Amino acid sequence: MKRTLLALIVGSIVGGLITFAVVRRSPESHKEKHEEEKKSIVGHGTNGETVLKLDKERQEHIGLQTAPLQSAQLRPEIKAYGQVLDPTPYATLLIDTLSAQAALQASSNEYQRLKALYTQDQNVSARALETAEAAMKRDSLLLAAAKTKLALALGESVSNQSNLQAFVESLVSLKHGLVRIDIPIGESLPAAPEAARIAALGGDEHPVSARFLGAAPLASAQTQGQGFLFLIETNPPPPGAAILGFLQVPGDALNGVLVPRTAILRHEGEAFVYVQSSDDTFERKQIELDRPLSSGFFVHEGLSPGDRVVIAGAQQLLSAELNASGAEE
Repeated sequence: MKRTLLALIVGSIVGGLITFAVVRRSPESHKEKHEEEKKSIVGHGTNGETVLKLDKERQEHIGLQTAPLQSAQLRPEIKAYGQVLDPTPYATLLIDTLSAQAALQASSNEYQRLKALYTQDQNVSARALETAEAAMKRDSLLLAAAKTKLALALGESVSNQSNLQAFVESLVSLKHGLVRIDIPIGESLPAAPEAARIAALGGDEHPVSARFLGAAPLASAQTQGQGFLFLIETNPPPPGAAILGFLQVPGDALNGVLVPRTAILRHEGEAFVYVQSSDDTFERKQIELDRPLSSGFFVHEGLSPGDRVVIAGAQQLLSAELNASGAEE
């Protein structure tokens, strides 16, 4: 009886130890299996480049989607910086100019009236006529001075336009935005820019088109470089906003591709896309994001029209690659 009881106790202890070992081993086995799966994702191409290999089931599991790159062309551009100008000083100068015009009109009319009466000998003295003429000349000089100040602020091409009042009013109402872009000192453009694409500095880099108005009449106190004025007629940034400008200059267009924003990954300060090289193989390629467009980025090196890039699931691919690379180490 004692032997039977002892045997049962020993058997229970041994069984418990075996169960504990199996349970403890199970997570370790699962972890090892998971590590093996991560390692199996990473492979190498014929030139030694790192590639990811995912079968169809894995691709469907992470919701991976691809799309072919479309060809694109971009006019030659020069990158520069600037800001949206405050319209208040121009509104003040315009008011001064309009006031001077009104004063000149009144004094001119008065002079002409007195001159007609003086000619008809209708009790107008020569002194009164001279005083009226002096007032007219003074107002003429004041108008010329106001126009000069406005021209120095906006440039001749802008200040001489026939709809100047409507132009300034559109700036004050923030319907349009007046932008100054400065070329760094020591650099110059071969010709006047034809137009520009402008984006808020540090924003989403969705550039908008801007119309070239003319050269800035005065040098910038900060950059001392060549400046140009542009008009943003759609959704301008607020006055004072720092902007990034791409000045379009004459020359042959660049050929490249349009990379959608959904395909772009950012990691450690660099930008990448995953390109599908076969049904189950994907390669990460670095790209430059120095030419933003409204619908993506223009890239003219490293990618070709028709290349299929990952537009959904790219972040999961990057995580898998980094985890697998860490496991290999």
